[in-house]
Parts: sequence; C-alpha cells; structure tokens
Amino acid sequence: MRTSDDDGPFVIDPTGRDVQGDAARIRARGPVARVVLPGGVEAWAVSGPEPLRRLLTDDRVSKDAYLHWPPLTNREVGPGWPLFAWVAVRNMLTAYGDDHRRLRRLASSAFTARRTAALRPRVEAIVAALLDGLDGLDAAEPGEPVDLRDRYAYPLPIRVICELFGVEDAGVREEIRRCVDVFFRTTAGPEEAAAALPRMREILRGLIQEKRARPTDDLSSALIAARDQGSSLSEEELVDTLTLFLSAGHETTVNLLDNAIHALLTRPAQLAMVRAGRATWDDVIEETLRAEPPVANLPLRFAVEDIPLEDGVTIAKGEAILACYAAAGRDPDAHGADADLFDVTRADKEHMAFGHGVHYCLGAPLARLEASLALPALFERFPEMELAVEPGELLPLDSFISNGHRALPVRLRPTA
Repeated sequence: MRTSDDDGPFVIDPTGRDVQGDAARIRARGPVARVVLPGGVEAWAVSGPEPLRRLLTDDRVSKDAYLHWPPLTNREVGPGWPLFAWVAVRNMLTAYGDDHRRLRRLASSAFTARRTAALRPRVEAIVAALLDGLDGLDAAEPGEPVDLRDRYAYPLPIRVICELFGVEDAGVREEIRRCVDVFFRTTAGPEEAAAALPRMREILRGLIQEKRARPTDDLSSALIAARDQGSSLSEEELVDTLTLFLSAGHETTVNLLDNAIHALLTRPAQLAMVRAGRATWDDVIEETLRAEPPVANLPLRFAVEDIPLEDGVTIAKGEAILACYAAAGRDPDAHGADADLFDVTRADKEHMAFGHGVHYCLGAPLARLEASLALPALFERFPEMELAVEPGELLPLDSFISNGHRALPVRLRPTA
C-alpha cells in the first residue's frame, strides 16, 4: 500500500470547486494518504476500494468522537469548526459498538422493506404533482430556464422524508433545509457553523414537544413513544436521531437526482441507450452512484487502536479517517482505465456511495425508489429537455462532502 506525502499532506479544498479533480489527486498519493481538512485538522484519506471496505468493517474503527478522537475531547475543535455537526451529534451515525447496535435497531423500523414499498404510491403522487408544476411553469414562461435542482430534485425527497416523520409546517421544513445546507457546506464561517446544530436541535425539540402533545401516525411519534415507554433511547439521542434522518434523509437523494439528470443531458448517447432499452433506469442510478456519488467524502471515523496496513503504513490510535467515496468509485484498479467515463452499460458498477458495513445507509432503498420513479417520469414528460447553460458554467456546491450543483438550469422544451 503506497503513500506519497513527500510534499506534505494533501490540503482538501473546502469549496468543492473540483471534487473529482481532488479525488484523483488524493488517489494518486496512494490508497491511504494524509490530508488536511478545514481548520488544519489532519486525517487519513482512504480512497482505495479494498482498504476502504476493510476499514469500514473493522472493529478497530469507530465513529464516536467522544470516545476515540482526542481533538474533540481536548476541545481542539469546537462548534465553529465547519465539520463539528458531523462529530458532535449522538445518533447511530456516530455511535460505536453496543451503542451503535442499540440505536440502529431502534432506527431501523423507519426504513424496513415493507415501509419503503408502501411509500411508492405517495412518491408517485409527489412526482406527478411536481411534473405538473413544471408543466405549468413552462406554459407560463415558455423557453425560460427552470432550475431542476430547486424545482424537482430538492422538493421530492424533502417532502417524502418530512411526511414520513410528520413535519407538516412548510416554514419548519425551510428552516431544516437551511440548517442542513450549513452542515454540508464546508465553507461555512465559524459563526454560521456554530449556530446551525443548536438551531436544528431547537427546531426538533419543538417538533418533539408538539408530537408528544398530539401524536400522529408518523415515525417521529413512533420514536418519541419508544423513548417515553422506557426504551434505552435518551432525549439527546432522540433529537439527534431525528437530525440524522431529516438531513441525510434528503440531501443524498437531491444530489443523486441532480447528478443523474446532468449525466444524461450532457451525454445524449447514454440517454438514447436507455430509451432504446439497451440499458435500464437502474443502470443509470447505479452508474451515477459510482461515477458521481452524492457524498464525495464522508467525515469522520477514528482508530480505536493502532491499525497497521500494508507497506508499513499505520493509522495510529486516535487518528481521524476520511472515507473517500468519489475517489473509490473511479479507481482504475477496480473499474479499468475508463473509470472516469460515465457508462450505463458498464458491467461492473460496484460502489460504496451508501457506505459499507455496519454503517450502511438505512435509507438506500428509499433513495433508489425515489430515483427509479422520478428519473423516467421526468424524461418521459419532457423528452426534448436540454441544459440551459454550457456544462462548464454549472457551479458545484460549496462542499467537499456533498457532490452536486448549486443549480441545474434546463429548458424543458426547445425554444421556438
């Protein structure tokens, strides 16, 4: 296992202006390499698919910063650090060992196969309503660009997840969106970063208070009932579990839709193969997850003890680990010399876009369901849809975590 840090650790660009370029540069330093995160925090970036899989299933790797990362307990990082929300919450995303198993069991009821399948009619109805809205918008202003990220890719998953958890107030949904945007935006300033997590928790404490007084048939009420009826879920864990579901539960699907739409609009030959039946929409989804994963880099994991790897590399106890999903998805050793090429007919589309091992994303089946309904419906409704700008003019998100575009302007029908 080779690393090349002759020029010092690679400094990750927090603006995310070239996520795939940085992924390639990290990969060039070897499958495990030193990097510097915002705030001067150092970590090991794991970009090789095989070492990444091994570390994601290794009991010597933890996500609990309170137990296993001295910079947090020593207060070397604090609420103003852009990644603070990723290490400070207490839910199954950051739990370790028995705590993780306990929290995952409680949370897994949210995304059972039966519950996910039961959502299909509601997802179809939301998709149809959004497409009707786009139709009406195009009729009112024919030929004018429409931001599909804002008008389609975003509202579908946020409506689904908020309905699932009983968040009915549009103002509350918008506040949740603003907080989540800060969690993922790695250029956030100290004041903005410090305010986001407390505000999210405040919003959700209000939701919990409301649901306790007037429970309904939703997952927030179910989790609250489990907490109040003597489960081992603490109040802090309840709040932070809702934080996880309402943030990760929609952001990744937004980017999946955004990146899939962009990939097909910029590669008409790929879209033609899907329309001709030479590839399926599932092929589109899986190739998007491989080539443009919604989460490019996921912070953070920590070594519980020294972990020796090949070629004399050792991740020392207490050191941080960054999972580089974008780099792993395009690894040429795994996917060949054309790993950078988006190809829906690719035989091996294996990826880790939803993680791997005990922290594999519970919401993956729901994300795939939403994409499998939203993508074909969009391209069927607007078969002549085209980008309204040159591909190079699209701006990436201000994030090295979240992989997508700030906006995706399209013309739904060609101008006359």
